[in-house]
Amino acid sequence: MSLFLFSFKPLYSIEEVLSALKAGNATQLSKYFDSRVDITLPNKSDNFSRNQAEMILKDFFANNDVKTFVVKHKGEQNGSQFCIGLLQTKNVNFRTKFFMKQKGNKQVVQELGFEAME
Repeated sequence: MSLFLFSFKPLYSIEEVLSALKAGNATQLSKYFDSRVDITLPNKSDNFSRNQAEMILKDFFANNDVKTFVVKHKGEQNGSQFCIGLLQTKNVNFRTKFFMKQKGNKQVVQELGFEAME
């Protein structure tokens, strides 16, 4: 009789979210959203459905052509993951933070915020 031990890696990882942010790809990013997500932008802040959040971010990325995303800090606490970084766009840089929580067998984005830097 053999006993196998498996380490279950979450279905979605923080790296996939970072990749979508670096590309400024709202469609890709929305795949990792919870059914509802808190979005904070310089001119708008609310809790949106996954589809609403995708449309809002498409508009945001259309107006802010993304150059790259630089991770400043990321971590894990009680099974949740978070990241703080700098979204560099052609016009403005945004201090960006997001929070992912374990839900079933995957990590989902529950909060995403962009704060314009002077």
